[in-house]
Amino acid sequence: MGILVLVFIFISLAQHGDAHGPDSCNHGGGLCRVGTCISGEYLAQYCFEPVILCCKNLSPATTES
Repeated sequence: MGILVLVFIFISLAQHGDAHGPDSCNHGGGLCRVGTCISGEYLAQYCFEPVILCCKNLSPATTES
């Protein structure tokens, strides 16, 4: 019974609002975090709204040629 409840919660979170999922976040250069983004990051989108955020760095990484 407990497993069914967890599956239901997961499906509900995945389908809620503006949820894009972790794959979309990771491909966009972000990281999924629970609660809040850390210093130097901003909220770009949601992995699973409203609990798991997709955070990206404020300054883009630069590469030297």
